[in-house]
Amino acid sequence: MRPRLPAAPPRPLPLRSRPLLPLPLRSRPLLPLPLRSRLLLPLPLLALLLLAALAGCGGEEPRAELTVRVLVRDINIRPEGVECAGTGPYTYFHNRAAYRVVDGDGETLAEGALPPGKSVRTFTEDLEVSRIPTFCEFAVPVTVADRKAYRLVVDDRRPIELTRDDSEGPALVAVVPS
Repeated sequence: MRPRLPAAPPRPLPLRSRPLLPLPLRSRPLLPLPLRSRLLLPLPLLALLLLAALAGCGGEEPRAELTVRVLVRDINIRPEGVECAGTGPYTYFHNRAAYRVVDGDGETLAEGALPPGKSVRTFTEDLEVSRIPTFCEFAVPVTVADRKAYRLVVDDRRPIELTRDDSEGPALVAVVPS
């Protein structure tokens, strides 16, 4: 006859962490689990996109503040130093006309609406009259990336070549007609 082995002690019953009663209404999940997991899945992706947007791409080009100065040679008779707009074939140069500064490839670097022009003397000599032949000059402050070539497009017309001129501060200048 074989010796009898002592019997294993009985296992304790598992303690339940939840009551046997149903959960109160406020503790129940609002959405079923599969729907909740589908809604929560894009959250890490959204957080990553938000961080990337806030950090910037790091490859952004340096930008410079310049003034685009355009002298419209319309030779109109008006007082010097008053607000003006282009006349004759240059009427598209006016306050609120849409403009774009583009590079040599046509990429838009800055855009907006022209401010009012200011009349400037055509001749340096004093004509001893209040109304004199004038040109209309527009000055538009812009912030653009550094490029080899710049052009100004006003009212979706033919682009006007701009030349770098730092004699009176950093500027891009043009004379119309050229």
